[in-house]
Amino acid sequence: MDTLALLATALICLPFVMAIFPAVIKVSKVRSTIVYICGAIVAVLAVITAGMWFMNGGTAITFDLPYTGVFDKIILIGDFLLMFLIIYLSIRHHKAIISLLSIVQTFLVAGIELFGPEAADTLHIRIDWLTFIMILIIGVIGVAIGIYAVGYMHGYHIHHHKEVPDHRSFFFAMIFVFYGAMFGLVLSMSLIWLYFFWEITSVCSFLLIGYTGTQEAIDNSFKALWMNLLGGLGIAVAIAYAICVQGTVNLYDVIDLAILGGQGSAALLPIAMLAFAALTKSAQFPFSGWLLGAMVAPTPSSALLHSATMVKAGVYLLVRLSLAMNGNYVGQMVYLCGGFTFFVASCLAISQSDGKKVLAYSTISNLGLIVACAGAGYQETIWAAVFLIMFHAVSKSMLFQCVGAIENTTGSRDIEDMEGLAVRYPKLAFILMVGIAGMFLAPFGMLVSKWAALKAFVDAPSTLMVLFIVFGSSTTMFYWTKWFAKILGIHASKGRDITKPNEYISMYFHAVLLIALCVGFPFISKYVIEPLMKDMYGFSNAVISEGNIAIMVIMICAIFIVPSINYLLTKNRNDKTVMVYMGGANTGDNKNFIDAAGESKELQVSNWYMTNWFGEDKLFKPAIIVGVLIIVIFMCVVIGGAI
Repeated sequence: MDTLALLATALICLPFVMAIFPAVIKVSKVRSTIVYICGAIVAVLAVITAGMWFMNGGTAITFDLPYTGVFDKIILIGDFLLMFLIIYLSIRHHKAIISLLSIVQTFLVAGIELFGPEAADTLHIRIDWLTFIMILIIGVIGVAIGIYAVGYMHGYHIHHHKEVPDHRSFFFAMIFVFYGAMFGLVLSMSLIWLYFFWEITSVCSFLLIGYTGTQEAIDNSFKALWMNLLGGLGIAVAIAYAICVQGTVNLYDVIDLAILGGQGSAALLPIAMLAFAALTKSAQFPFSGWLLGAMVAPTPSSALLHSATMVKAGVYLLVRLSLAMNGNYVGQMVYLCGGFTFFVASCLAISQSDGKKVLAYSTISNLGLIVACAGAGYQETIWAAVFLIMFHAVSKSMLFQCVGAIENTTGSRDIEDMEGLAVRYPKLAFILMVGIAGMFLAPFGMLVSKWAALKAFVDAPSTLMVLFIVFGSSTTMFYWTKWFAKILGIHASKGRDITKPNEYISMYFHAVLLIALCVGFPFISKYVIEPLMKDMYGFSNAVISEGNIAIMVIMICAIFIVPSINYLLTKNRNDKTVMVYMGGANTGDNKNFIDAAGESKELQVSNWYMTNWFGEDKLFKPAIIVGVLIIVIFMCVVIGGAI
């Protein structure tokens, strides 16, 4: 126990200390080395902490960090420091009204903590199966993105964006601050501690979205800030209610009281406020705009904060609350909001040709499905939600990194400009195809998890959610298939790949990890997810039979074995290149031809993006309105029931 307490302390505190080193070191090579070393330490600490807890029996444990009283005071001071930082930046950029959200919630939490009724003593740290999974995602996936960022940011400033001021020291410092905040968030039992780390992740996101300093980046960063601060206000209200009415500041006590209280009880009010906060962080409609705006940030921050890890804070909290949301109005609000977001965001992705924006909408869509599963609160849906969290973190992190590398190499991230990527840049194409396959092809984990979620909602039964999942899953086929096909298109020549080795290290690591997750699906299900189900529900039923899982593993192996054999059998063949007929004389490169009038023409082939049906101007505002209505109606019902 003492060892785990020390490891948990190190996980939370060391990244904050490590952030100082890249912040003060200006020599690029030295700073890069420090980032590698510190990142490796964070990853090793995360693996050791998770491994030690696992080896000790995998039983949920709670404890305090050494010098907990000192941490309480640091967190109280930190709340005010964050508030003053937000006030300063808001005034500086003439958006002072946004700072009111920070002022209100900071004084509410601090006032209740200092002058409110005495809450029951509580331990502050908990490690269980869900924490175990999140520690590994943050420590392993997060650090891999940090390694990728070193090479990417070098090329970003030196070769591609010379006009952007070089603030790499600040960038890497924020990444380590983010690591510490995320570890603190998933380990915290205390709502006050959770609120503090939650706000740090919001401020990190705000600062990194505005990294380039352009007006667009600044506007988008403040959009992210006020939406996330709105969620922070929800947590602040939950804290005030929990202390003043329930006499506790322990998240798990609040959950237990809501479970015992039942439908329509006053105990659902803090659950509703926490769920509202999670919806903002998870970028569900009507709050999806902040994540889309975040795509102006450099690719590593998109991968780390806005796809793989930070947005998982919201779905992590919802999975925590799932038992308290099962069968009541809060759960209905959450799963309707998530299901609607899943469907609409996947439709909106069809109309996008910008690769990064497709990934953003796909992220919002997949988060929506995780949110819907958590809101339903059934054992089967939580099983699917946890698998979705794992597979989405790996797949989307890899895809964002790959698109960033493609943009640096080709000068474009437009899907239409990726034609023939398999010929021009085969290594990047391989990584991209593995990532895309992982998102929507059978038998990869994302599709299996969707299947499990669909089965659970069919058994429930929930007709509306079944329709959302069926049609939302169908629409994903459109944007992933056309992207996949574009990569495999014909192109005459190879290009020069300028992707750095450390970028490839991270991307290949993600690709291997994704395949390992798929092949190891039965073991993860048996030794991680089933114990998690028993921890939450007291029992665990097989969502997918062992026979079906075995078939899935065989299919995954075949996917890679068959092409490999084909490659070995055909690699030495000298096949004749056949010229494509283009309605004129082919010039020899299958890209240009001479028409009947003797004029030179370029072959133009483009995907159909269905903008007349699924364009942002058609769907985005109506989706925001529907999202607002869902939240307002159900929050009114919950608050009315509490009163």
